Amino acid sequence: MATAANAPANSEGILIGDKVYSEVFLTIDNSLIPEENLSPTPSMQDGLDLYTETDLRILGCELIQSAGILLRLPQVAMATGQVLFHRFFYSKSFVKHSFEIVSMACMNLASKIEEAPRRIRDVINVFHHLRQLRGKRSPIPLILDQNYINTKNQVIKAERRVLKELGFCVHVKHPHKIIVMYLQVLECEKNQTLVQTAWNYMNDSLRTNVFVRFQAETIACACIYLAARVLQISLPSRPQWYLLFGATEEEIKDICVTTLKLYTRKKPNYELLEKEVDKRKVALQEAKLKAKGLNPDGTPALSTLGGFSPGSKPCKLSLPLPIVQSNSFLSILLFALALLLSIHRIMWTVLALKCIPRVFSDSGHHSLPSPSYPQSSHYK
Repeated sequence: MATAANAPANSEGILIGDKVYSEVFLTIDNSLIPEENLSPTPSMQDGLDLYTETDLRILGCELIQSAGILLRLPQVAMATGQVLFHRFFYSKSFVKHSFEIVSMACMNLASKIEEAPRRIRDVINVFHHLRQLRGKRSPIPLILDQNYINTKNQVIKAERRVLKELGFCVHVKHPHKIIVMYLQVLECEKNQTLVQTAWNYMNDSLRTNVFVRFQAETIACACIYLAARVLQISLPSRPQWYLLFGATEEEIKDICVTTLKLYTRKKPNYELLEKEVDKRKVALQEAKLKAKGLNPDGTPALSTLGGFSPGSKPCKLSLPLPIVQSNSFLSILLFALALLLSIHRIMWTVLALKCIPRVFSDSGHHSLPSPSYPQSSHYK
């Protein structure tokens, strides 16, 4: 989203009360993330390294793709869910938000956006099935218990959070039709192998961040360029064909390299990634407690407490320094009053100690009289 700085020059904002707020100017172009906001990401600020975050992005997009196939969603809906997933985690951290819950929310939201809605129960059931397959366990039907209700509520809240973070700007422009249109201009649309290969590269690039960095037209050119190079199909080069569609050589090479790096990475390990995220969660929680002067278990830290042991520190009379150092008449008066109250309290304590009755005598303790019981005449 852009503010009034990107809006027309005659826009001065909206006056609400005594403050002027910038207008919101929404276009499809505003869905791209500026280069300066790509690094460091919120996850990197919470301690995750770039490699781990990339694996989490790839794994989340693979979950959305697999769930969309099981839900029989169109490819456009699956692509929309993956782009929303990338956009959300450029404003929020993987450490603070479960990527699996967010994947469900993006899948559910994308099905509504692309007019192919699915029940949230079906979405949760499919992800439950994928989790069992990932753990190599025999599939067990989802039980509608309290855990299911909690998961459903988490997905609903995550969907609202995604909408809020994206400012309800959830439109995604996909290169599917653009690839076919460009190949028609190049008179290569009859080559089904070229068309399918370009589509495959485009679907694979959804796991990367190119859809939040480049326009759909540029991504379409890069996919055609990569497919033509792999299939050894010559395309017009004098001038370069992609200049006709507004793409540059640097952008195309960047997209191609980012996409090809996917095929050299190891497959993400779900268990290891989950352990790494949990470790960062614990470290972040401990840092928060330490900042508040608390131990990891929530108890007050000893470093923040005064010496409670008799031999730890000598007792000193601590007076409020701001009051002592102040030269104002009121501060001096308050200080004198506090001093008088302290002296008065000490005097009353001494008098109370002197007035306590002596229970024990100097020679010993007093003997208590033995109780006397009335004697009955029957036992005389």
